[in-house]
Amino acid sequence: MKLPTSYQPPALEHLFSQYKACILLPTYNNQQTIVSVIRDSLLQTSHVIVINDGSTDATSELIKNENVQIVTYPKNKGKGYALRQGFKYAIAQGYNYAITIDTDGQHYPDDCLQFLTALEKNEGALMIGSRDLSHENVPGKSTFGRRFSNFWFKIETGKEMPDTQSGFRLYPIYRYKKAVFFTRKYEFEIEIIVRSSWKSIPVIAVPIKVFYPAREERVTHFRPFKDFFRISVLNTFLVLIAFLYIKPRDLILRPLREKGIKNGLKELLFNPDESRLKRASSVGFGIFMGIVPIWGFQLLVGIPLSILMKMNKTLFIVAANISIFPPVIWAASLATGKLLYRNPNWRIDFRNLKLDEVLNTGKEFFVGGTVLAIAAGLFFFGITLLALNLRKKK
Repeated sequence: MKLPTSYQPPALEHLFSQYKACILLPTYNNQQTIVSVIRDSLLQTSHVIVINDGSTDATSELIKNENVQIVTYPKNKGKGYALRQGFKYAIAQGYNYAITIDTDGQHYPDDCLQFLTALEKNEGALMIGSRDLSHENVPGKSTFGRRFSNFWFKIETGKEMPDTQSGFRLYPIYRYKKAVFFTRKYEFEIEIIVRSSWKSIPVIAVPIKVFYPAREERVTHFRPFKDFFRISVLNTFLVLIAFLYIKPRDLILRPLREKGIKNGLKELLFNPDESRLKRASSVGFGIFMGIVPIWGFQLLVGIPLSILMKMNKTLFIVAANISIFPPVIWAASLATGKLLYRNPNWRIDFRNLKLDEVLNTGKEFFVGGTVLAIAAGLFFFGITLLALNLRKKK
């Protein structure tokens, strides 16, 4: 189609194309503001995706007339679910970054420039818009909610952020392709920034403008009691994980980061101040916990146990990282279980294996995985002890 001579490309089209970025607009019953937010977004880029989270008002009809990509489903499932669906769709379309904007009209899409400018020096970072809440009409619960959320974010990650509740964000969605999230409502926006920080994804603040209409004109779907309760439950679990796993993990692995993996492991493995039996046991127990079929909880369970048994925690964690090869371990666990139960179809193609298929096999997988974990743990314990003894003799 030939464009008219007066056509002007969107203001930030070149930057969105350069970074393979798009705008995501999750929306639920925002018929008063959705069209203006879409059109303001289209002034910045043509890469706009609307996620219609089961709206029951006129939203569905209104967005049909706009030049945007649409993801829709019939039942409202929450903002977190909408964002996750938007991420999946955007990744499938080839985008690496997604800027999320709330559709209640409080954000200014031209602030996308702030994120894309910061992206030049912070590629791969998760960026959160930092709102100036000193303006008139700012609801008191927004100020309290921000302080509440900022406090728990610091407890869980040890890092400070000025505004962890802002919905105006830039997500490096390519870094979440294999991530599994557990929340579906507003608390998702807390889960993802905490877990991103735990994975060493930089989380940085970007100053943005904000607009709050008068109370009688304001539209919100935030339910103070239910949503604060969900957020509080999530923070309880995140704090437990932080103190039982994340903080011990970071403390234990610090020597490897400081000295390099090769030199650090050599010093740990051949440390004369620790018995060979203790070092070999730490490796064997790590292998066992990395294979035993309690996926997602191996280190959460294993670290406290290794501390209780006074093992070398760093060697344990390094050995437990055998779990980074899940399809191979799932296949081996399932094959072992089938052999134990004398199932003739024990050969497994791990290249095309999915966790859902494995879990559907039930006891064969769990029994096989447990037996495999014990056998592998004992094997690596023996091999490590033998190697340490031979080195001692030399």
